[in-house]
Amino acid sequence: MRFAFIARYHGPLSRERVCRLFGVSDRGFRAWRRRPVCARKRQDDILMVHIRAIHAQSRQSYGRPRMTEELRAAGLSVGHRRVGRLMRAYDIRVVRTRRFKVTTNSSHKHSIEPNLLGQDFSAPALNRKWTADITYIWTREGWVYLAVVLDLFSRRVIGWNLGSRMTADLATTALQRAIALRQPPPGCVHHADRGSQYCSEDYRKLLSTHGFIVSMSRKGNCWDNAVTESFFKTVKAELLWRHAWMTRQEVEQAITSYINDFYNPQRLHSALQWKSPLDYERNAA
Repeated sequence: MRFAFIARYHGPLSRERVCRLFGVSDRGFRAWRRRPVCARKRQDDILMVHIRAIHAQSRQSYGRPRMTEELRAAGLSVGHRRVGRLMRAYDIRVVRTRRFKVTTNSSHKHSIEPNLLGQDFSAPALNRKWTADITYIWTREGWVYLAVVLDLFSRRVIGWNLGSRMTADLATTALQRAIALRQPPPGCVHHADRGSQYCSEDYRKLLSTHGFIVSMSRKGNCWDNAVTESFFKTVKAELLWRHAWMTRQEVEQAITSYINDFYNPQRLHSALQWKSPLDYERNAA
């Protein structure tokens, strides 16, 4: 380790001086440099090439478990401990920032439906259980709101919409896009919170027209819609909180790229046996 540090050192001290400070000889250092690299070190170097590439491709979001599964999927035989050691040694870190904050406006006169989902986030097939929610992002132009619809079977984002106001139309458009993509059969459970957008007449009419079974979270219980909350935390930690957004259009372009190019087709999920949503759907087909 001392020789490795000396080899990386490029400060003002001479090599001979650094060797004396570390209690080794310059002759010994030169002999160390002439030795062939051991097989373990060569393997580590190969792994680091892959780790750096995956780190960049995952938008600096993969920790040790997902990184290990991605390496294994690439055909590399590697364990969690080795991956963790290399990531620490080369300062490969996951970027994380603020905690997620939940806001729901349930002060309205619309009717409320019971919680039929009951925190059972498993689904036997596509289009059996959908969840929906809204979150917010700050830009220099003001707030922008994101409404999404997820399929619990694959955790795939199947519909989303952004707008400058948190209206019923914001949520309705996201649902319309999900319906257009999936054409779900009657009987699909649609779960959301008690917000006025999801209790509005237009939204409920759209649900009724397509035969959805309506389920709503209990008051003040964010765990009733934990999968969608988890998606919002992920997209904020991996994308939104890393930048100071100037315009709403920048946010819209970034989120569209994140969902279409990374989250749905590439991002690995432990709940999906370390597959991406699209890969999980293909394997189930």
